[in-house]
Amino acid sequence: MNSPKAAPPNAAPPKVGFVSLGCPKALVDSERILTQLRTEGYMITPEYDNADVVVVNTCGFIDSAKAESLDAIGEAIAENGRVIVTGCMGVEESVIRDVHPSVLAVTGPQQYEEVVRAVHQAAPPSLEHNPYVDLVPPQGVKLTPRHYAYLKISEGCNHRCSFCIIPSMRGTHVSRPVGDVLGEAERLVNAGVKELLVISQDTSAYGIDMKFRTGFWNGRPIKTHMTQLCEALAGFGVWTRLHYVYPYPHVDEVIPLMADGRLLPYLDIPFQHASPRILKLMKRPAFEDRTLARIKQWRQACPDLTLRSTFIVGFPGETEEDFQYLLDWMSEAQLDRVGCFQYSPVEGARANELPDAVPDEVKQERWERFMAHQQAISAQRLQRKIGREIDVLIDEIDEDGAIGRSSADAPEIDGNVFVSGAEGARPGDMLRVRVTDADEYDLYADAAQ
Repeated sequence: MNSPKAAPPNAAPPKVGFVSLGCPKALVDSERILTQLRTEGYMITPEYDNADVVVVNTCGFIDSAKAESLDAIGEAIAENGRVIVTGCMGVEESVIRDVHPSVLAVTGPQQYEEVVRAVHQAAPPSLEHNPYVDLVPPQGVKLTPRHYAYLKISEGCNHRCSFCIIPSMRGTHVSRPVGDVLGEAERLVNAGVKELLVISQDTSAYGIDMKFRTGFWNGRPIKTHMTQLCEALAGFGVWTRLHYVYPYPHVDEVIPLMADGRLLPYLDIPFQHASPRILKLMKRPAFEDRTLARIKQWRQACPDLTLRSTFIVGFPGETEEDFQYLLDWMSEAQLDRVGCFQYSPVEGARANELPDAVPDEVKQERWERFMAHQQAISAQRLQRKIGREIDVLIDEIDEDGAIGRSSADAPEIDGNVFVSGAEGARPGDMLRVRVTDADEYDLYADAAQ
């Protein structure tokens, strides 16, 4: 292990190495920390060995994420020696220090000031920094490509799902003021962002903690409510994609915005299961009663609607009957994009106390059956797009052509559109393409002439 470096002199701008793990909400936390550090004159570097200190923003949701976080901390210590830990795993400081006792500081999620203070102690800011000259971009420091950005509208969660410890890590639901959200959105769009990805732990609950009180945007009153926020975001004229949407009744109100083309016709809804018995054990809101009817209603109002979700198989007490119920429900729901996880115990979650744990080999077998079942559904739905013209936002260019996403594809988690004949295209371009082929996850297309 390398010995810790001495604190850098104040004469030169200190360098901070940074690694961000976990979900998009953690990525937004990282962006906020980096923006503050850049405002104070720190340089950000992707290299550990030439950094004055390294910050690791961890994930602590499941055991595999914790293991990845501990590995990342270890790598930073080995390559640099001066490491600050923050993020969701930071609530388990004793676990981190048992494995890596040399870390300089440990903070939990959302503790931005504590992270910056720890950086100050490890690498004091340069006295030559002039905040009136060394400005960061108005939109702040972003870790995503220039053409899309995550827009976090709230923090924390009021649900108490038995498999989840997010409320204990991130607290109860707290909405950002609507004017702040729209101000950030405007700065991002003015900086060239073409897709806003709205994220939170529960997007549908936006404003509920404020009792939907009225805020102001550009001098006009606007209610702190999901529907009015969506209407305002639709006015920026860029792609706006909604994530983590619980199917509360007012979700019906945003479907017309999607049908009119003002919002992307895309809903990310965390169903987690379909069996009423398992949903009750999970302490999930009562999704199943009318969900299939509402999906049908949404698709009648907006035929191009893409529905994405995530599910857990092998939850304690899940029987073969419960699992078959889930498969039958999937056949009825015909979801477009689906992720599936095998249940993994999370330290501190109430589900750990449930009886009838499902053996690992049964979890694996059910996961494989689930994925095969959904792949057939996804492939069939994508086949219907062959011959259609669609808009594609280009993410990258390789030797075979352009790779982008349609309105049905969120970055990192959904499929891609591989475009031929797009000579001269660059990341961030919006292309009109004609779909020529499809598989279980991706589309293949030619640039429209």
